[in-house]
Amino acid sequence: MSKSAYGEKAAAGPSFRRTWDVEEYAQKAKEKDEKAREHAIKAEEAAKQGKRYKKKDDVPKPTELMKAREAPLNLDKDVGKTLLVSATTNKGQPGYFCETCNKVCKDSVGYLDHINGRNHLRRLGQTTKLHRSTLQEVRERIAMLREKSKKESDGKKYDFEKRLNDIRETEKEERRKKKEKKEAIKEQKRKEEEEKEKMDVDGEGEAMMGMMGFAGFGAAKKR
Repeated sequence: MSKSAYGEKAAAGPSFRRTWDVEEYAQKAKEKDEKAREHAIKAEEAAKQGKRYKKKDDVPKPTELMKAREAPLNLDKDVGKTLLVSATTNKGQPGYFCETCNKVCKDSVGYLDHINGRNHLRRLGQTTKLHRSTLQEVRERIAMLREKSKKESDGKKYDFEKRLNDIRETEKEERRKKKEKKEAIKEQKRKEEEEKEKMDVDGEGEAMMGMMGFAGFGAAKKR
């Protein structure tokens, strides 16, 4: 059972207060003091020699030349999205986060400059010098690119006969729709002409009946 800050035993059950590993942080503090002592000794020795000591990051020495990135960066993958981040780490800050260096860049330009810079490459174990390709490597690269482009072009090919049949079916369907539309217009005009002729006949009949003195068949008006 753990103790509280006042020396009393803490109550059993889940605790929602943040806790720290005292031994772990003590070890980290000890390592930090040792590094600070080493830097102080080196600075003092450099001062005795009349030189200026510059503190360097504890990064491994590069063991290989700069390599080309194979995976895409996808800088626009989070555009228009809302992300929930934690404010307890550098990753919780807005911008582009570098997992290797534990650093946040404010924009994509700064992020590109960082990942192409000396400090980032040193943490990856690479130098800023490029590998000079041999003739065989260039030939292999060209052959690989040709094979890749061939596969992409083969994937875009289609059956010519099938394409022609699709075009014929599309044109046939368009002609059918145009024919139906014309027939519908003709039918509408025919109905309108029939209605007009019927109204003209009814009007002439009523006028003739009026001239002959016949009254309409409707109900007589009340006086």
